[in-house]
Amino acid sequence: MGQHPVGTREFDAFVAGLDYPMFVVTATDGAELSGCLVGFTTQTSIDPPRFLVCLSERNHTLRVALRAEVLAVHVLGEDQHQLAELFGGETGDETDKFARVSWRPGPEGVPLLDACPAHLVGRVLDHGPLGDHVGFLLEPVEVGASGDDDVLTLEDVADVEPGHPA
Repeated sequence: MGQHPVGTREFDAFVAGLDYPMFVVTATDGAELSGCLVGFTTQTSIDPPRFLVCLSERNHTLRVALRAEVLAVHVLGEDQHQLAELFGGETGDETDKFARVSWRPGPEGVPLLDACPAHLVGRVLDHGPLGDHVGFLLEPVEVGASGDDDVLTLEDVADVEPGHPA
């Protein structure tokens, strides 16, 4: 029918008004730890439970996640801008982020950040390219929550300079 995909400018106009919650995704391949700030996530199924996390192709965490059996998805509380800045503004290529935060090993050794109000650990069922990101389909194997409802959002971290170009 002659329809053409919209450009980045038109798409940005649509998503500009959306204020996504922000997450930190952590991974280990058994030898290396990594983690990054993520805004592209969603539940994909109720029964069976499934969750999708998208990692940038340019991100250090992607390289570790591709070798990981599980990923941990951490909800950030509205007062955790500093944590978002560490995991979003620094790159694991240059910085040991885990030396600067309190964490403990979770299933398969994945780092669980102690300060986060909630987390989900998911077994990687599949992954594949989704534009300039790679999507990881997760089967939840552990969920932890404190009941906090106020989360850090995209608008809250607009001032964070990415560790890698977007």
